[in-house]
Amino acid sequence: MTAAQAQKLTGAGSTFDYPIFSKWFAEYAAAHPGVSINYQSIGSGGGIKQVTAGLVDFGASDGPMTDEQLAASKVKLVHIPVVLGAVVPVFNVPGVQDVKFSGDVLSDIYLGKITQWNDPRIEKDNPGAHLPDQKIIVVHRSDGSGTTYIFTDYLSKVNSDWALGPGKGASPSWPCGVGGKGNEGVAGLVRQLPGAIGYVELIYALQNHITFGAVKNSAGNYLKGSIGGVTEAAATVKQMPADFRVSITNAPGKDAYPISSFSWILAPVKATDAAKGKVLKDLLNWVVTSGESEVSALSYAPLPKTVADKVLKSIYTLQ
Repeated sequence: MTAAQAQKLTGAGSTFDYPIFSKWFAEYAAAHPGVSINYQSIGSGGGIKQVTAGLVDFGASDGPMTDEQLAASKVKLVHIPVVLGAVVPVFNVPGVQDVKFSGDVLSDIYLGKITQWNDPRIEKDNPGAHLPDQKIIVVHRSDGSGTTYIFTDYLSKVNSDWALGPGKGASPSWPCGVGGKGNEGVAGLVRQLPGAIGYVELIYALQNHITFGAVKNSAGNYLKGSIGGVTEAAATVKQMPADFRVSITNAPGKDAYPISSFSWILAPVKATDAAKGKVLKDLLNWVVTSGESEVSALSYAPLPKTVADKVLKSIYTLQ
């Protein structure tokens, strides 16, 4: 690549994607001298704000933008699915390694209705678990977050009180708890606070060695977050919408992990800087054709082939 084609791309958003983006963007830059990609892991809400204001070359979000957000954007944007992931309930209960959570119980913990670890409803799902008489410290995100969107989208589907109360969104009005910034912040608080419960993208639980629970899926099976469970959830999408905005939480299927989601890069349909647009288009193409083979090592699930083929066609139309 000639010096004339040297480009610095800027992106911002999802902390959920940050581990895989760090790997991808470093590799792409290494193979394309003169290209550098500066990605700020500030949360999906921040990424949407920056890309819609035209302050960055691309955004990233784990919750699809709303019709209102798309309409208000200074630049016309498209959702490009790049990866799939799992949100897992992490907890810190000394002496306890495994906890099963039904959606109703998780919702009521976050609504402040279940406040002790030895609550009869948690014990009922966990016979023989020896749960202590310890106060539950609820931890949630303090920033606008796609991980929160996925988590609350799930809670809204399994609990009518949640759906009619805080509802689904990137920054709902939390009934209780303490806030942490980014997936890193939530993971850190849960690790520090005995009795804490939080929710993070799977890789953050694994990297931080935090125990995480199994969640009851729509078929009634308790599953821990895994690449296989996310892949099963993605496979339930029979007709992918043309704009790729789809929810796969609480998907049907006995092996589908219930808090799974696609994650998207938000790309301008027409770049304000043609040279940058060309590099972004090439980067997205590389991500889908080469980068997908690396996601499993970081506990994400790759795009199903049928989706990847559709995504490549969508990337091709970018200008």
